[in-house]
Order: sequence, then C-alpha cells, then structure tokens
Amino acid sequence: MANSVFTFKQFKIEQSGCAMKVGTDGVLLGAWARGGERILDVGTGSGLIALMMAQRCPLAQIVALDIDEGAYKQAVSNIEESVFSDRVSVVHTSLQDYCKANKTELEGSFDAIVSNPPFFVNSLKSKGDSRTMARHTDTLSFAELLRWVSFLLREQGTFSCIIPSEVLKDFLSESYICGLSLMHHVAIKTVENKNAKRHLLCLVKGACEEEIYEEQVLKDAEGKPSLWYDEITKAFYLW
Repeated sequence: MANSVFTFKQFKIEQSGCAMKVGTDGVLLGAWARGGERILDVGTGSGLIALMMAQRCPLAQIVALDIDEGAYKQAVSNIEESVFSDRVSVVHTSLQDYCKANKTELEGSFDAIVSNPPFFVNSLKSKGDSRTMARHTDTLSFAELLRWVSFLLREQGTFSCIIPSEVLKDFLSESYICGLSLMHHVAIKTVENKNAKRHLLCLVKGACEEEIYEEQVLKDAEGKPSLWYDEITKAFYLW
C-alpha cells in the first residue's frame, strides 16, 4: 500500500506529501468506527479516515485535525478533490491546542471521535520529524489523548481507535481513568493460528452495560481476505 495514489470506490488518496501512508490499520478503523452527526478525526494524516467516515455517515459533519503541515496540506487536497468536501473541514493544529483555543464551545460537542493514534512508547524513533510525530506518543500521550476525548464527547458519545497488542493494557487503564468504558473490542489476527496484533476499540463516555468482545482474522487459510474483512471493506476497496 505504498503507492503515491490509492484509489477507493468513492474517493482517491494522494499520499506523496504525507509521512504515514494508507495502511490496513487506517482502513479497518475507517470501515468499523462508530459514527454520528458530528465527528472528530484526530491525526487525520492523508484524510483517509475522515473521508471513509463521510462516506459511511451521509449526514455527518466532520472535523479532521493534524499537527503536521505536510499531512494537513495533503488532507486538504484529498478532501477538496472528493465529493465529500462540503462536510469535512481540516484544521492544522494539535488536539491540545484545538481544545484549549475553543474550550467553552467544544466541551461535549462531538457524537463520535475516531483516531489511529501514535502508539510507539519508549521505542526507537524513526528518522524524520513527520514520521516520528505520526508514530510516537511524544506529541500526544495516551493520557492527553483520552483526557481530551472525554472532554469533547457528549455523554454516551463514542471513541473508536485501533491499538497494537503491546500497549492495549496501558491504553485501557488510561481510558478508565478518563471516564471512558469499553463498549466493543475486536481482536484482530492476521491469520487464525497467530496471536492478535491489533485491537479495534469502541469506548463510550460514561457507563456501559454490556461489553462486546470478538476475534477476527484478516486472511483465510488460502491467504485471501476473510469474509469479515471483505464485508466491512467492500464499500471501499476496488476488488
């Protein structure tokens, strides 16, 4: 998935100016995340998830944030070229600054928040500032992300994200501290006989009466997309 342009059924993603390219994590999240009438995409990158949410939620107004200038410009271009440009706005800012600058009007103002967040903690940093910011928690820690998510969500609003297995426990611990409850958890395996490497999480602001847990695989025994993966992505992939 490293091509300069990635073509989906209803939009195209140009990604030459963006540090983080289109990948399975982003596609999974965009295809699975809970929506609403007002949605925030934190760390939008190329604008992929924001556009997927716009396609899935035809009445939604979406705000997409990114701290990196290259990603911001790329997202603006991709969204302007799409049929969803009237419903998606891109803001060049960090989540922290966005919230602090508009604190009064933003509190409890989103039905849903989505993020493919930075997740490398205390690990070797990649070369290049843009890729480092996109992949590491230095500029947005789990605690900060979840605290502001809780602030921005309305009561019973949802936060959907995708997290690697090695940080799952810490991420969930921080979410509970911030008043978020786990509503839906999908453990993602590449193939059936492997351990889960990624986790799709849907957290709700406030209490949750029932938690749904499931395990899914991306590829079947023949190496083809699984029925589950094919079903949730068929509205997007050109296969």
